[in-house]
Amino acid sequence: MSMITWAALLGAIALEVAGTTMLQASQQFTRAWPTAGMAVCYGLAFYLLSIALRQMPVGIAYAIWSGLGVVLISVIGTVVLRQRLDLPAMLGLAMIVGGVVVINLFSKTVGH
Repeated sequence: MSMITWAALLGAIALEVAGTTMLQASQQFTRAWPTAGMAVCYGLAFYLLSIALRQMPVGIAYAIWSGLGVVLISVIGTVVLRQRLDLPAMLGLAMIVGGVVVINLFSKTVGH
């Protein structure tokens, strides 16, 4: 799998996380700039995901995207937005990270 594929997927994840952060800041689409930023981030995220899908199976790409996206947005929620995670939430996030690691280390589908 090429570096362009991984760069596109990681860029898509970063933009999706940025868009989700702006979604929170948009206050239900009542603030124009965060709403516009969210739309741009989501649009670019899907474009980069489509580039990654040229070489990566959709199920694997989406598992990595959603898994890392959930973890990153949870970290932002905790650190930046001061939202608290309870023990079951943290355990669930750890299982998501474990799933992404298993896919990347052991699955032949990823095509290292």
